Amino acid sequence: MGKPTGFMEYKRETSPKKDPFERTKNWQEFQIMMPESALRKQGARCMDCGVPFCQAGTTMVGSGEIGCPVYNLIPEWNDLVYRGKWKEALERLHKTNNFPEFTGRVCPAPCEGSCTVAISDDPVSIKSIEYSIVERGFKEGWIKANPPKTRTGKRVAVVGSGPAGLAAAAQLNKAGHTVTVFEREDRIGGLLTYGIPDVKLAYAVVQRRVNILEEEGVIFKTNTEIGKDLPVAQLKSDFDSVILCTGATKPRDVEVEGRDLAGIHFAMDFLTANTKSLLNSNHRDGKYISAEGKNVIVIGGGDTGADCITTSIRHGAKSITQFDINREKSETRLGNNPWPLFPIVHSLEDAHKEAKAVYGNDPRAYQVMTTKFVGDGNGQVKEIHTIAVETTFDEQGNKVRVEIPGTEKVWPADLVLLAVGFTGPEQEIIRQLELETDNRSNIKATYGKYQTSVEGVFAAGDNRRGQSLVVWAIHEGREAARECDRFLMGSSNLP
Repeated sequence: MGKPTGFMEYKRETSPKKDPFERTKNWQEFQIMMPESALRKQGARCMDCGVPFCQAGTTMVGSGEIGCPVYNLIPEWNDLVYRGKWKEALERLHKTNNFPEFTGRVCPAPCEGSCTVAISDDPVSIKSIEYSIVERGFKEGWIKANPPKTRTGKRVAVVGSGPAGLAAAAQLNKAGHTVTVFEREDRIGGLLTYGIPDVKLAYAVVQRRVNILEEEGVIFKTNTEIGKDLPVAQLKSDFDSVILCTGATKPRDVEVEGRDLAGIHFAMDFLTANTKSLLNSNHRDGKYISAEGKNVIVIGGGDTGADCITTSIRHGAKSITQFDINREKSETRLGNNPWPLFPIVHSLEDAHKEAKAVYGNDPRAYQVMTTKFVGDGNGQVKEIHTIAVETTFDEQGNKVRVEIPGTEKVWPADLVLLAVGFTGPEQEIIRQLELETDNRSNIKATYGKYQTSVEGVFAAGDNRRGQSLVVWAIHEGREAARECDRFLMGSSNLP
């Protein structure tokens, strides 16, 4: 602990961002790196706790997340930043996280919610420091390809190139195996590329890391869907082991009257088409779902819904409203959400700040449930009918939505984006491999082991645990790689 009184002397600061109104005029990332002097002060705020809950990385069933899922050595690299030892800080960061440039941008930072300083003050700016360490590493040329010195002769197929797949591939390649990553889309990255807008995580950032992995020997094959372009039988015969990192991509629907009207789309279809058109032609090809001049309704109060807001603003939407079926969160923690759990509190995210700057108000509407979609007579949606609801729980702990009489409302809607989560992984490859699934249709594979019901086939990430965070996907990809390595070699030195 370099400065024992740092947390008392310095107030929290985070990486600044470009003006919310100005940044909506383009698709560029808007996070700005803090000056080194400010970062060293933020590193000094870390208390180097005897029990660093920030890096605990666990889930309390029924309660929530605690700390960093990849077990980042946070107090260590905070202290190194305070001392100005940036290269050493980068080395410590990479020991636990293959892709801190991803998490430093898009992770909600459960570590900060578990920071000991946060018991009575603002937490250490862990995410800003992480982002700055890795970006400085790239700027200084410290992050280079480091191929394994020897090869084992074993071949591993990784299906899916999202965060779990990339992490598994990086680790297995490090162990000396020959790794081939199969991706059905035209670009590598999965959710990182086509699920997160370029303003939050630029494709150039993903490609920068992919280039390094290729230099290290990882083989990438795009436009290849297993079970369609490449038979499952050939996959199993050509490789000694397989890790499935296909994500949980089946969207949850809103099954009400009028759902078949034109102008109603799943959020991921909207986001994927937008990014693909942006990267291919800067939107000149017109192959995307445009929000320009439209009254946009986003159904779903989570991060994917916020990404739809970010995108719709840049298209030039006439208006944007985000429906959240839950109550507005409290400004402070409630009694059932104590430290060190991830804080469930009200916040104005980047997308909401942008909407407020452009349209003059926070776009969120709370306790709103859609009752039907109404068309214009030509098959196009023109309005949404809703009612306010109160959420309660039955004796089994299941959510029950109770309608509040007299709260019916009609909203103009030219474009409706459904962002109400996912119901599990797509089933075709699961059926072809004849894998067992759990009661949520996820691939059945024990946490920490990742072995499916078929020998030599492993599963990691959202297709095993359900929809979750990028940082959890990286964690599972790393662990699945270790278990796959153990399966192939009898033992493993991978963390």
